[in-house]
Amino acid sequence: MATTEDVEETEDALFVLTAVLLTPARFPSVLGDDYPEACGVLGLEPYPQGYGLVLGQDGRGARWTVVVDDVSLVACALAAWDCGMEYDLSPDERTVVCALPGWPLHVAVAAPGVPAPHDPLPGPGMEDLQAPLAPPDSSQWGSEQRRLGADEIALQWAVWREQFEEPETSADASGPGGAAEPAEPSHEGVRKVLREAHAYVKTPPPLGRIRSSFASDGARILRADGPGWSMVARTDDIAFVLLDNMPGEVLPVGRGSRLPGLLKALDELAARPA
Repeated sequence: MATTEDVEETEDALFVLTAVLLTPARFPSVLGDDYPEACGVLGLEPYPQGYGLVLGQDGRGARWTVVVDDVSLVACALAAWDCGMEYDLSPDERTVVCALPGWPLHVAVAAPGVPAPHDPLPGPGMEDLQAPLAPPDSSQWGSEQRRLGADEIALQWAVWREQFEEPETSADASGPGGAAEPAEPSHEGVRKVLREAHAYVKTPPPLGRIRSSFASDGARILRADGPGWSMVARTDDIAFVLLDNMPGEVLPVGRGSRLPGLLKALDELAARPA
């Protein structure tokens, strides 16, 4: 791995463009289904306190991802930016863990006055650099795109929820007062996801594979991932499932009598933002 000295040797300071958190409760899910997997992609130890990822360009325009252990600093910057406020994100060199070539995510902006973003060019002292990080190909469908799709649903829950009615009801399954309950999911892939999610309750999965974030009216947005699948749910509503083998498809799961208990149990296991 490179250090910040390698970045500075290529052309002075780094122009910071954006940043993201890499913690058990909040990490770029494009990197993996859980926190240890995401850390492994970047060659980092999955320390519980997490990291901040600072994305920028050097003076020659090269893309760099600088990993810092000052999580609070990056969190403050993100909070300020989300509120439309300026914040000078300038990590102390003592907090820098390493600098990795490339960006793992798409960045829509570029530093002014420097060449267009590009991967660092080979040069003296850079022979041991790993292959540059790069965002996934948006024209393909796979695990990365499936997780990015789940990210979008979690971020825009209300928009997605409006597109789906409660899944079909079963005429022979009556609840209190004779009200029909949603039928058992007919899609085998969805049934498999629910079985694996139930298994998480008995045997907790790796850190970050279940995450919980704030939602309105006292509810939570719950995110769970597993091999080949992602599930996004609101604890007081339905769930959505995405599968690696169903490109671009979003499959709704009705509440019925079982989903509320599952979501409650998963939420109790979930990693939450500090």
